Amino acid sequence: MIPEALAAGLLFTAASDAASDEQRLVLGRSHEGRAIIAHRLGDFDSPRKVLAVGCIHGNECQGARITRRLARGVPPSGLDLWVVHQLNPDGRRLGVRQNARGVDLNRNFGSQWIPIGSRWDPTYSGPRPWSERETRLARELVFRVRPDVTIWYHQPQAVVRAWGGSRRIARRYARRAGEPYRSLPWPNGTAPNWQNHRFRRATSFVVELPAGRLSDARAARHARAVRRLLTR
Repeated sequence: MIPEALAAGLLFTAASDAASDEQRLVLGRSHEGRAIIAHRLGDFDSPRKVLAVGCIHGNECQGARITRRLARGVPPSGLDLWVVHQLNPDGRRLGVRQNARGVDLNRNFGSQWIPIGSRWDPTYSGPRPWSERETRLARELVFRVRPDVTIWYHQPQAVVRAWGGSRRIARRYARRAGEPYRSLPWPNGTAPNWQNHRFRRATSFVVELPAGRLSDARAARHARAVRRLLTR
């Protein structure tokens, strides 16, 4: 079922910028009221859709250097590209992994969810699946876009990781970004776990960036890998 916010047409409220082939879309607000924004770039009529999320853990946000580079660059041809720089602005503001309610957003998705820990534990999964406003906004965006590929950026393990049907495209990304690859099962309640179970023909995987600041050269390699991901 498509979430009510989508059916009511409430999800997309920001204006488009025809000159730059970009739409800025306010998905909603975090627990503390900060805007969560998606940027849509490239060929809006293309059936090839990619979503890249720069930051879901508030203290692992170097992926936003990649998504911002994507948003600033020449709009990709033949690709409907969506980027979310910051899904967890409250955690970013606080300098913590969790959101403002002490929940690890990447254990709160509704696939193989289990209760983990308690509030402010590193992997606290929340009181129930989809309990957090930010994860519900991510769910609504995925239902709206139906991306062929979703990339979730994390730190600090310096590896591209995937499981199941996502492994082939994740390996391609790793080669093009010049990063190592590992096949690892999805933890309970994570975003790729949910997407890969809910959307069987799509791909969702994790890119673990190294600790510290991502260099411009490395960010550029990753951005190129995103743009070329659905090409041979």
